[in-house]
Amino acid sequence: MSNVYDIIIIGSGPGGYVAAIRAAQLGLKTAIVEREHLGGICLNWGCIPTKALLRSAEVMDFASHAKNYGLKIDGTVSADVKAVVDRSRGVSGRLNGGVGMLMKKNKIDVIWGEAKLAGKGKITVGKPSKKPMEPQHPVPKGVKGEGEYTAKNIIVATGARPRALPGIEPDGKLIWTYFEAMVPQEMPKKLVVMGSGAIGIEFASFYNSMGVDVTVVELMPQVMPVEDEEISKIARKQLEKHGLKIITEAKVSKVEKKSNSVVAHVEKKDGKTEAIEADRLISAVGVQGNIENLGLESLGVKTDRGCIVIDGYGKTNVEGIYAIGDVAGPPMLAHKAEHEGVICVEKIAGVPGVHPMDKSMIPGCTYCHPQVASVGLTEAKAKEAGHEIRVGRFAFVANGKAIALGEDQGLIKTIFDKKTGQLLGAHMVGAEVTELIQGFVVAMNLETTEEELMHTVFPHPTLSEMMKESVLDAYGRVLNA
Repeated sequence: MSNVYDIIIIGSGPGGYVAAIRAAQLGLKTAIVEREHLGGICLNWGCIPTKALLRSAEVMDFASHAKNYGLKIDGTVSADVKAVVDRSRGVSGRLNGGVGMLMKKNKIDVIWGEAKLAGKGKITVGKPSKKPMEPQHPVPKGVKGEGEYTAKNIIVATGARPRALPGIEPDGKLIWTYFEAMVPQEMPKKLVVMGSGAIGIEFASFYNSMGVDVTVVELMPQVMPVEDEEISKIARKQLEKHGLKIITEAKVSKVEKKSNSVVAHVEKKDGKTEAIEADRLISAVGVQGNIENLGLESLGVKTDRGCIVIDGYGKTNVEGIYAIGDVAGPPMLAHKAEHEGVICVEKIAGVPGVHPMDKSMIPGCTYCHPQVASVGLTEAKAKEAGHEIRVGRFAFVANGKAIALGEDQGLIKTIFDKKTGQLLGAHMVGAEVTELIQGFVVAMNLETTEEELMHTVFPHPTLSEMMKESVLDAYGRVLNA
């Protein structure tokens, strides 16, 4: 088999493998290099398996409150930790195998090993520093391995890893990252979660639903700091009602390790320090790009704060070198990586009409209970940008489907430019909002006005009706509140 390609992609996460498929569709000879897991972190240790865990927690929560639905469950409801974890790993493994089939279907060569840029249009592949794949997913037969490969275009899609704070570095036993938090051998009785971004709050929600005493410590004034302040406040109220303890404007300054527990010293805004003893601590203070040992420096590829600098098409400052996904900077989201990969490959292939990535239209989703989803500007950011705005709100408590589901706590919030009717942002908290948000994403991409949204027929009874009601409310025309 030839070692010369049109495109070589380093990393097979959502950005990498989707870019490879699109390249193959466009007739480009394509290879993808992977050192550990087809599907990357998202599929194996992130997006997918965490949702499987959260689904188990959701079912347990429903079962624990069966009487609210007129049902009776004899005996106590408890979690089989091993079974919960095994199910999560099984979901991941099923999709992992699916990526391998997609590579084969699209005639994409898989190269197994550790890739390094070795000059213009060249990479070398050595033995992976990590064990390839998990035991249940052996290295595929017939794939390429160590050697030198050439390509006119090389796309770096190496993803990111958990960020560690000095002095509070994860040890895999007492201080966890999402890796260890995803496969607990047993449920801790008490847990401290450091950071309330999507990763931190999702794990906090999971463990809380499993009956663990969870305390979240957040440096910023609100949980989920990137979200709209009003939505964040509602989410916090519901999370605390569910039993989570949340401390904002505070930081974990020191962690004492004992034989099988930790003591987290939490410095608060007022200068006081609280010592919280727990079985485990999850460090969820963000991620950083995997830019080391790639040979970027030798080629002069520009980086900034741990990420590769690119333009709107994934192009770096060095001809023939591109980057996509988490390694190319925030927002570090799988769907951003996928779309970025498609844009990058289509630009390389010369597809007409390719638009650069517009990060203002990338939705964000947090799968805690209640769910949170958003796109576009928050109310504060819209005002900062100089917009005169109209804001619409519609509460879940006034929606028939939400009441029937027993999920009547939440809010849909929309923000419009008062002069033009442009939808500037949409923010949601409540049941299934991660599924609803895409309606507003489509609307923003199509440059839909408030008038067009108000004349759109939404089905009844659905949660989606609240989206229209929120728009109507922004213009003083709400019908059901």
